[in-house]
Amino acid sequence: MRIEYDRDTCIGMFQCVAEWDGFSEDQDAGKAVLEGGEEAEGEEDLFVREIPEDEELDAKFAARACPVDAIAVYDDGEQIIP
Repeated sequence: MRIEYDRDTCIGMFQCVAEWDGFSEDQDAGKAVLEGGEEAEGEEDLFVREIPEDEELDAKFAARACPVDAIAVYDDGEQIIP
């Protein structure tokens, strides 16, 4: 399972941080940070990482909690959470 985070879309509500410790707050930028995320090739401000199996539920909650859909979760290449 993979998570994608669009930092440009993020509005800094930090609801994802409350749901999963895979995200942290960057108070200076007013944006969340996807811990361990790598910038997607050819995509500015799009960060991706694999989700550990024991953290999948929390990651899904983080994606669902985002008020601007800046977080997407994919399973076997299919987007399961917008």
